[in-house]
Amino acid sequence: MPIILNIETSTDVCSVAISRDGELLIEKESQEGLNHSKLLSVFIDHITKESGLRIESVDSVAVSKGPGSYTGLRIGVSLAKGLCYALGKPLIAVGTLDAMADYTISNLKSYLAGLKNVEDILICPMIDARRMEVYTSLYNINGKQIEPVSAKIITNRSFENYFVNHSILFCGNGSSKCKTVITHPNAFFNGPFKTSARYMFRLAEEKYKKNEFEDVTYFEPFYLKDFIATVPANKIIK
Repeated sequence: MPIILNIETSTDVCSVAISRDGELLIEKESQEGLNHSKLLSVFIDHITKESGLRIESVDSVAVSKGPGSYTGLRIGVSLAKGLCYALGKPLIAVGTLDAMADYTISNLKSYLAGLKNVEDILICPMIDARRMEVYTSLYNINGKQIEPVSAKIITNRSFENYFVNHSILFCGNGSSKCKTVITHPNAFFNGPFKTSARYMFRLAEEKYKKNEFEDVTYFEPFYLKDFIATVPANKIIK
């Protein structure tokens, strides 16, 4: 069974974890904001030493591919690719929303308070994309994606076609701001509200077993939307 280093930097959470034999071995994370460039390599050094492993002993590096923060994704993917180059290890990419949905489904009993007809539940992870926009997707209880990843402006009519026959369990850091807007009785906001490297390792291991590796040279994060640089309002052009 593989030893996998998992890296998650798609939001304001900087998170790393090592899994071995399909189990979480050790993790370290910070929710103090976008300090990923300062923390990420330090965290990796910490967990390898704490676990008694050498970085050379990992079989693969898995990284959260997005969508999410442009800067956060770029930092995480750059370091993951650098490690793969240096160590000669394969690179695995795990969708940020896929990982959150998979973790939520795997731990569904923890989030079931008030929900009925479990077989009809849909899982909706959301990543904050500023204002009332989120990056989101929908998954059924078996983990099958039933709506592709997209950027949505949330209104009180969002997901209304799904609410006819389903309850929806919302999760992720984008879901908290939607709670006052999506007020349908079939909407539940009990899910995990952060991203984490610990959510990745089950999907990462599945990809490892199937040899679903990325081309280290050409792989790029899934930004979903192009990065737009802004100019400060007080900047005067002469």
